[in-house]
Amino acid sequence: MSEESLYQKSNLERLPELSKLAPEAFKGFGQFDKAALADGVIPQKTKELIAIAVAHVTGCPYCIDIHVNNAKGLEVSREEMGEAILVATALKAGSAMAHGVNALEAYDGSNEGDLYKKSNISRLKEFSKLAPEAFKAFTQLDREAMQPGEISQKDKELIAVAVAHVTGCPYCIEIHTNNAKDLDVTKEEMAEAILVGTALKAGSAVAHSVNALNAYDA
Repeated sequence: MSEESLYQKSNLERLPELSKLAPEAFKGFGQFDKAALADGVIPQKTKELIAIAVAHVTGCPYCIDIHVNNAKGLEVSREEMGEAILVATALKAGSAMAHGVNALEAYDGSNEGDLYKKSNISRLKEFSKLAPEAFKAFTQLDREAMQPGEISQKDKELIAVAVAHVTGCPYCIEIHTNNAKDLDVTKEEMAEAILVGTALKAGSAVAHSVNALNAYDA
């Protein structure tokens, strides 16, 4: 492997060094990560699908590799993995699309007060006139990605809620929380999905510490 490669599986062998450099914090992260991904009101298989989706939003190759292998061990199919990734894709694109209403508010000089108002989202349809073909293609992606398939619609909404907390889009959180409620997702299930997303976002930072260690020691 070229010395120019910044991502090698072997890099993760350095991860235990953090347990010596920051023992209490590293121990705390390990406990949190284990608890968040454990079986609960959401089964571990679904949690690993959530983890795969979130890992594609954080863009962490270490997390992708780890959680795809964890998912395979729980008999997640290639089709289920693909659907989870497309939900993440739709949500990541959706976050950018949803924030387009803020751009419209700014462009029109309508954002003197609250930058995030529920009513802002009603302006989204304006993009169907501003960029009709691209907007139509986006809405098709979003609609198709969220359709039930190998993964149930309920589980797709749990994935969407988790991803929305990683993209930090308040519109997406509002929309997909309400969609999840309509599908009888409980508050406990929602909380567990959010904590899986939280663990993966934190895990991405922890995993990348091996790159920091490599850079520091170079």
